[in-house]
Amino acid sequence: MTGKTKFELVSPERLVLSEDVDMVVVPGGEGDFGVLKGHSPVVSTLRFGTIDVHDAGAVKDRIFVAGGFAEVTADGVTVLAEEAARLSEIDKGAVSGEIEALRAKLAAATSDDERLPLAAKLEIAAAKLAAVG
Repeated sequence: MTGKTKFELVSPERLVLSEDVDMVVVPGGEGDFGVLKGHSPVVSTLRFGTIDVHDAGAVKDRIFVAGGFAEVTADGVTVLAEEAARLSEIDKGAVSGEIEALRAKLAAATSDDERLPLAAKLEIAAAKLAAVG
């Protein structure tokens, strides 16, 4: 099927992207899937990973997402992500520092109430660091 598909990516903080593109590859809970215009309707959870936005025959944008879901219709895809950041905007050094700080806090935590949110943040930071390479 030819033509553009509408892609919208929303995080709790902002509308990250809203434009017509050739294809979007989404890190779904069951694996990556590509969305073109005319795609069958589907709803999918997201796993930590990178959305690849394709236009004019190339990947024009790569965006890290952590958690959320995607809704696909025949006209496009809307992604509601718990966290989203363009790979080009992620500072590797800052994420590495965040990981070190989270590890130290996790080691000092004395209860599951302290450990669980820290472990979740550490998992997201590690996935973000892996995404930027």
